[in-house]
Amino acid sequence: MSTGAAPGGSRLLWDVEQPAARGPRRALSRDEVAAAAVAVADRDGLEGLSMQRVAAEVGLTKMGLYRYVASKEELEAVMVDAAVEEPPAPGELAGTWREQAEEFARRVDRVWTRHPWVPRVTIGERLMGPREVGWVEAAVRVFEPLALTPHERMDAVSMLFGHLRVVHAAASAGTRPWTADPEGGTTMRDLVTAHTDRFPALAAVMAAGRPPEDARYVFGLRCLLDGLEVAAGRGSGAA
Repeated sequence: MSTGAAPGGSRLLWDVEQPAARGPRRALSRDEVAAAAVAVADRDGLEGLSMQRVAAEVGLTKMGLYRYVASKEELEAVMVDAAVEEPPAPGELAGTWREQAEEFARRVDRVWTRHPWVPRVTIGERLMGPREVGWVEAAVRVFEPLALTPHERMDAVSMLFGHLRVVHAAASAGTRPWTADPEGGTTMRDLVTAHTDRFPALAAVMAAGRPPEDARYVFGLRCLLDGLEVAAGRGSGAA
């Protein structure tokens, strides 16, 4: 999910799907194409995503797939909007603004855990669909009770997504995984542990073990929300 503006617009995501004006009738819906792309990315990662592979997934030729999506950019747009699922509706998140922020973060974390490629493909200015924009809308609503300017609320949303994005990227920090190498090789944890004399502080952290999976982002989120509460207490627009 991104708070950046999309370059231009597209009927593909924002208007009702129209039947082809000419040529053979479409046998698949756009949602079926999106679901196939999500399946490929979940299984093979973004590196394995291609128009050819998605076409094969739905029994089309690569050229046949272009009747549904005009480019890989459009393919990524529809698959992201399918993968992120429905955003929280107005009034769905209960409790104080802080409790709502915590529940919002849990929901984003669950979606990104199910589809670990989403944080990577949702960076920068690009085409965004209504579901993804709906998540941004829901995040802005969370911060409305705080005495923040509209721009500060958007900054708060960006910081919230940014924190979750960093947490999800941490498993592959640097050039070699810290905790697990998919090829069974040496991890960064192994290398640091073998050189404890050089990296004693980091080795001590690693010796403490991994935090519970559902707590991996909690400390940073608490610090972020504490800071926003202090900033709002100083008054809207305060330096």
